[in-house]
Amino acid sequence: MSGQFEATTDVDRPIDEVFAFLADGRNDPKFSPRVQKIERVPDTPTAVGTVFRSTVKDAGMTTSREFRITEFEAPHRIRWAETSKNIVMAREGGYDLEPLPEGGTRVRIHNVLEGHGIGKLLVGLALSAARKDADAFGRRIKAAAEAS
Repeated sequence: MSGQFEATTDVDRPIDEVFAFLADGRNDPKFSPRVQKIERVPDTPTAVGTVFRSTVKDAGMTTSREFRITEFEAPHRIRWAETSKNIVMAREGGYDLEPLPEGGTRVRIHNVLEGHGIGKLLVGLALSAARKDADAFGRRIKAAAEAS
C-alpha cells in the first residue's frame, strides 16, 4: 500500500530565494522537527544526483534516510526519491513553486509514502499522521523560508 500527502503554502519571498532555500536540504531541520541532522553529498550546490543523508525520529524511532535528487528545474521544480530501505519510506516527493502576482511564492510539497515488510501495516498510520500535519507543515515551511 502507498499513498500521498501534500501541503501548499504561500511564502512572502521571491521565487528564486524560496527555491534556493528549499534546494538546500540542509535547511530541512528548520521546518521539520523530525529531522535531527542532515548532510549533502557531495557538499556542492544541489543538482540532479545530489544525495541528502539524514537522521530522523518518527513515532519514537530513529532511522537513517537517504534521498537522491531526481529532477532539478530552477526555480520551479525539485523532485527526490528515497534510496534508503526503511519500513515506511518516501518513494518519491517534491516541491513545485510558482510566483505570485504580489512577488511571493506558492509552494506545494508532496510525498508518496509506501510500506515494506511490517511497514505495509504501518503506512496507513504514517499517511494519516502526515495528512493531519500537512497544513502545519506548510506553515513551518513558510515561517522558515521567510526567516532565512
